[in-house]
Amino acid sequence: MQLACRCDKDWNGYISSVANTLVIVESPTKARTIRGFLPKDFRVEASMGHVRDLPNNASEIPAAQKGQKWANLGVNTTADFEPLYVVPKDKKKVVKELKAALKEADQLLLATDEDREGESISWHLLQLLAPKVPVKRMVFHEITKEAIAKALDQPRDLDMELVHAQETRRILDRLVGYTLSPLLWKKVAWGLSAGRVQSVAVRLLVQRERARRAFRSGSYWDLKAKLDKGGGQFEARLTSLAGQKIATGSDFDETTGALKAGRNVRLLGESDARTLSESVRSSQWRVEAVEEKPTVRKPVPPFTTSTLQQEANRKLRFSARETMRCAQGLYERGFITYMRTDSVHLSDQAIQAARSCVGSRYGDDYLSKTPRQFSTKSRNAQEAHEAIRPAGESFRSPSGSGLEGRDMALYELIWKRTVASQMAEARLTMLAVDLRVADAKFRATGKRIDFPGFFRAYVEGSDDPDAALEGQEVLLPDLAVDDSPTLQDVEALGHQTQPPARYSEASLVKMLEKEGIGRPSTYASIIGTIVDRGYAALQNNSLTPSFTAFAVTALLEEHFPDLVDTSFTARMEFTLDEISTGKVQWLPYLEGFYKGEQGLESQVQQREGDIDSSVSRTVDLEGLPCVVRIGRFGAYLEAKRVGDDGEEESLKATLPQEITPADLDAEKAELILKQKADGPESIGEDPETGDQVYLLFGQYGPYVQRGQVGEDNPKPKRASLPKGKKPDELSLDEALGLLRLPRLLGEHPDGGRIQAGLGRFGPYVVWDKSKGEKDYRSLKGEDDVLAVGLSRALELLAMPKRGRGGRTALKDLGIPEGSEEKVQVFDGPYGLYVKQGKLNASLPEGKGVDDISLDVAVELLAAKALSKKTSRRKKSTSTTSKKTAASKPKTRKPPATTKTGRLRASAVRVIKPGEV
Repeated sequence: MQLACRCDKDWNGYISSVANTLVIVESPTKARTIRGFLPKDFRVEASMGHVRDLPNNASEIPAAQKGQKWANLGVNTTADFEPLYVVPKDKKKVVKELKAALKEADQLLLATDEDREGESISWHLLQLLAPKVPVKRMVFHEITKEAIAKALDQPRDLDMELVHAQETRRILDRLVGYTLSPLLWKKVAWGLSAGRVQSVAVRLLVQRERARRAFRSGSYWDLKAKLDKGGGQFEARLTSLAGQKIATGSDFDETTGALKAGRNVRLLGESDARTLSESVRSSQWRVEAVEEKPTVRKPVPPFTTSTLQQEANRKLRFSARETMRCAQGLYERGFITYMRTDSVHLSDQAIQAARSCVGSRYGDDYLSKTPRQFSTKSRNAQEAHEAIRPAGESFRSPSGSGLEGRDMALYELIWKRTVASQMAEARLTMLAVDLRVADAKFRATGKRIDFPGFFRAYVEGSDDPDAALEGQEVLLPDLAVDDSPTLQDVEALGHQTQPPARYSEASLVKMLEKEGIGRPSTYASIIGTIVDRGYAALQNNSLTPSFTAFAVTALLEEHFPDLVDTSFTARMEFTLDEISTGKVQWLPYLEGFYKGEQGLESQVQQREGDIDSSVSRTVDLEGLPCVVRIGRFGAYLEAKRVGDDGEEESLKATLPQEITPADLDAEKAELILKQKADGPESIGEDPETGDQVYLLFGQYGPYVQRGQVGEDNPKPKRASLPKGKKPDELSLDEALGLLRLPRLLGEHPDGGRIQAGLGRFGPYVVWDKSKGEKDYRSLKGEDDVLAVGLSRALELLAMPKRGRGGRTALKDLGIPEGSEEKVQVFDGPYGLYVKQGKLNASLPEGKGVDDISLDVAVELLAAKALSKKTSRRKKSTSTTSKKTAASKPKTRKPPATTKTGRLRASAVRVIKPGEV
C-alpha cells in the first residue's frame, strides 16, 4: 500500500490559521454538526461512507482485469493478495465532487471515525484524491465544541497498522465468502452465502435448536404455602421431605426427561403432592431458622457497543441493526460519544459530568465516595478509547434533549447507565426463613433494600427504575425461631422442565462477545445478514434457524469444521487484532490461511468432489416418517411409499415457509404428506355454489380453496388464513367468509365505498375513492377482517397512514409538480427509502431523513423507474434471443463458451455472497 500524503512537521496552531481548509467526514449529518464548531472558512464535505471497495459483481470489474481468473474474487492471490479496488457507480459523483472541492483547498483534514473502518476510509480517500496540499488526520470520539477544538490542535498521521488490519479483515472475509459461497450454490441451494463470522453465528443457532429438539421434558410437583404472621402475609415453598431434598428442574436430564444419575432427591408425583398438601393443613407450622445476610450491589459499567445492543434489545426491543442506526444518528448530531467501542473507560470530564448529574438530581448521599472507574476485561479491546456516554462536559438531560421516539429512548438508556456508574452502591439484606411442618420443610425468601443507591437511576432489564425498585423488594413479616405462623392456603403445583431458550439478538451478541468471535461493531450486520439470507427468522424476539441453516451448518461441520469452530474463529480474530498492533505480519498470515495443502483454496478443491449433493440437501431430523430436503423453491418433505402398481415411489410435499425445524413433528409431517397423496379433505360445501371448500397447505402457509382445479375451474378461488389463525380451529363459516373477501362495509361520508379484505401484507380496510384512487389501512391485532364494521373502518382510515410492514412515514416531502401522489420517507429493514405510490428507492449510504429534499427524492425515484424499464428491456431482449437461437440449427460451441467456461462464470459473479 502506498500512502500519498504530504505532512508538515509543526501543525499545532497551524491548521486553524490556514484558509480554504477542506474537511472530509463520512455522512452529511456529521458534516452538518461538525460545521458549527469549525472556523467559517472551513469547508466540510461527506464521503457518504466508503468510496472504494472490492467489486461486488462482474459489471464493476475494470476492462483491464476482465479476463483475469482472480478478478471475480477481487483479490489477486498470486500477487501478494493485492486487492482490486473499484469506485462503485453510486460513489463516482461523490468522488468527482470531492476532487473539485480539493482543487480549491489549501489543506485537507480527514475527519473520519477513529477506528479501523474510519482509518480505512481516510486511506482510500488519499489514494483516490491524491492531494498536493498538506494532509492530516483529525480524530475525535464526540462531536462537541471542546472535542473539535482539541482535535484541531492535535492532528496526527494516518495509522497504517489500523489500515492494514482492516484491509486484511476485508480480504479474509472476501476469501471465505467468495470461495465457500459458490460451493453452497452447487451443493445446497442457489444464492446462499457463507461468511467467516456469519457461519459460526448460524451454527450457534442451529446447535441450540438441535438441543431443543433433543430435549425431553420432565415433570415434578412441589407445594406452595401462603402463611400469615401478625397480619403480614408471605409465601414459602417445599424444599425437603423426611430429610430428603425435593427434586427441582435442575435435577433432570435434558435428553431423557428422567432424573440425573446420582441425584439423591425425592421426586414428587401429583398424588403424593396432593396427599402431602392435605396433611400439612392440619399440622402446626413452626419457624426453625431465620437468616439475614447483608449484601451490596455495585453499578454496572457504562455501555460498550456490545452491551448497548444487548440492553437495547432487552429493554427497548430494538434489533442490533436498529440500535446501531439510532446510535449513529445520536453520535453524528453530537448527543453521544462514538458508538463503536470495546472500552468501559470514562474520561475525567465524563466522570465529573456524571457526578454533577447525580448530585443535582438525587443528592450527594447517592454519589459514590470516590469517582468510579472501570477496566475493560476484553483481551483485545480497541477502537475508540472511551465508553458510550452522553457527549460534552455537561450531560443534557433526556427531558431537555429535544429528542423524540427511538432517539429519545436510546439516549435516555445511555444517560441513565452512565450516571448510575458514578452512584453509590445499593445496600440490601437477603432474608431466608426455614419452617417445619410434620416431616416437611419449607423455605420463605425475601429481599429488603436498605439503601437504593444506583437503583434510583438504572436497573438492568427494566425500563422503569421506580417500578423495578418496588418489584425487587420482597419483605417478610418479623419472624423469630419457634414462631407459629398461621396457614392460609397450600397448593400443589405441577411443573414441566423447559428446553433451553432460543437465542435472542441480545443473548447471541453476548455469546459472540464471550467467545471472542467477530467485532462488536459488526454484530448488527452479522445478525442482519443471517435474517436477510433466510438462515433464521426473528419470532417474538427469538432467532429461529431455518431448514437451510441446518443443511449449510451440517455441510460445513463435516467438511470444513475449523471454519465453524468457535475457538478457531476466536484465534483468527485475535490474530487480526495482533496485525492492528504490528505484532503479526498480514501477508504471511493470509498466505498460510488460503494457500498450501491445508489452505482454504486447496480444501475446497479437494473436498468439492466428495460432497454428495443429495446428502448435503438433506436435513436429518429425528422422529419423522420422512426426510426434509432443500429444493429450488425451499424445503420439502420426501417419503417412500408403495404405489397403486405395487412399485415403490417417492412422494414429495412442499413445506409451508412458516414451518421451521422446531415446529415440524411426525404429526404435522404425516398430515402434509397425506394431503399430498390423497388430496385435500373437504371441510364443507359452499351453499351458494355447491362447490366443496378445502383446507390446503402451500409454500406460503395454509389457505382455503373453493372447488378443485380442473378444465372447468383452472383458477379456483383461494384465500390465505389470517396470521395467528390455526388451521385446526378453522370453521366452515370462517372459510366461506375468507373466500368472499373483499366484503363491502358501506359508503364513506365523503363519497366512495369502504371494503375489508385480506392481502399480501395481512388484513386491511380500503376506501375506494373516485377516479380509481384508493386509501388503505392495515387492521390491528384485535380486529377481525370477517367482523370489522364501518365505524371501525372509518376510525382506522382517519389515522396517519403507515407504510408497508406497518411502518409510519418518517417525513412527508410533498407532491411533485404534475403528480397526484405524495412522496414520503420510510425506514425499512434494509434502511431508509423514499416511496411514491408503488415505487420505492433506497437512500444513498450516509443520507439521513433531514438530508433528503423533494427534488432529490424525485431524482432517486426516476432513476429507479428507469432501471426497472432497462431491466425489463434486457429481459425481453434475452427472451427474444433465446427464441431466435432455438429456431437455429444447433452447432458445436468453441471451447471458450462451453458451459464450464466464461459465460457461466460471468453469470455466477452477479450473485453477491454475504460477507461480515
